[in-house]
Amino acid sequence: MRPLKQLNEGKRPPVSVGPDDTVFTALTLLAEYDIGALVVLDRGKLVGIFSERDYARKIVLKGKASRDTLVREIMSEKVCCVTLDETVEECMALMTEQRIRHLPIIGEGDRVIGILSIGDLVKETISDQQFTIEQLVTYIQN
Repeated sequence: MRPLKQLNEGKRPPVSVGPDDTVFTALTLLAEYDIGALVVLDRGKLVGIFSERDYARKIVLKGKASRDTLVREIMSEKVCCVTLDETVEECMALMTEQRIRHLPIIGEGDRVIGILSIGDLVKETISDQQFTIEQLVTYIQN
């Protein structure tokens, strides 16, 4: 499998919101970029993550209004992160164990340099398995 550095190279920079932005602003960004989560940065420092799950469970089900609620009120403050040193397998294990779907990637100076989704990791796993299958078929046929 490709290292996380290579997986992250092809991706756009992570989309972020501030803790004092409204949930409506965050939802607009999710829709605009067709993504499932945003990192929440305060003066460049990671302070949380905002996901569709946060919206569904903490706004919709509680009858709150997205235009009147700040991201800080519903974001997940406990954020599991990885570095480029981790493997795809380690990231998958962490996501499974913590029951999360997004992992910010932290670089030098504790700066967020990317975000991995469960979809990114599944796609990479399938690609790696397909490569292995093709190699085995070629070996068997020769």
